[in-house]
Amino acid sequence: MNLLAIDTATEKFSLAISEGSNTWFFQADAGLRHSELLMEGIDLLMKKAALKPADLEGIICSGGPGSFTGLRIGFSTAKGLALPLDIPFVSVPTLDCIARPFASLPQLIVPVIDAKQNAFFCAMYHNGIKIHPDMDAKAAEIALTLNEALLQQGLSDIQGRVLLTGPGAQLLCEKLSLEKDFNFNCIINGKELIWGNALSLLTIAKEKKYFSGEQTEIPSGPQYIRKSDAEIKGVK
Repeated sequence: MNLLAIDTATEKFSLAISEGSNTWFFQADAGLRHSELLMEGIDLLMKKAALKPADLEGIICSGGPGSFTGLRIGFSTAKGLALPLDIPFVSVPTLDCIARPFASLPQLIVPVIDAKQNAFFCAMYHNGIKIHPDMDAKAAEIALTLNEALLQQGLSDIQGRVLLTGPGAQLLCEKLSLEKDFNFNCIINGKELIWGNALSLLTIAKEKKYFSGEQTEIPSGPQYIRKSDAEIKGVK
């Protein structure tokens, strides 16, 4: 199938197109420039793949958590393309995408996004299965949750048994090292700190057969897991 994947959840902006057995990928350190780069990047990839908009058969985007502004830009663009083309649109949780390249590793996989305000968005995976839902938490709470998860999964005696990855991994590792309840070593994966998640979006959407007609419940909304600053301040 001809699929377009849009990842605007973090500063590591990325796009990917799957056309048959071929894949085209684009990434950039976008900062706050998602809106400037998005349509230009899509147009570039479509030309590389020799596709027209009418050739697309499905669109996937990052579902959150992540940047409020980035997620809204990605969703509005994905829906704006899918509706007039009358093609399905799917969202995939951002932390699922960050964890996906490590699904075959034995460690406890913890994808991390810096959520600011001294907190992190993270989740926990083992053997490719999500064992703890998305969290919006400070390092102390994450340390306690990690200890519990390691015991439950029987990983307490494995060296390097926690792999932190994602754009907030380094900062969380530094914070965890200061916690008295955190008494084990972490591995930090460097590669995934600089790559976007559009390729994982394609992989997960294909694995879950979202575009095969076999799925009756297809996710299509953002997962913020935290109120925006405006909501917190009571601004409508």
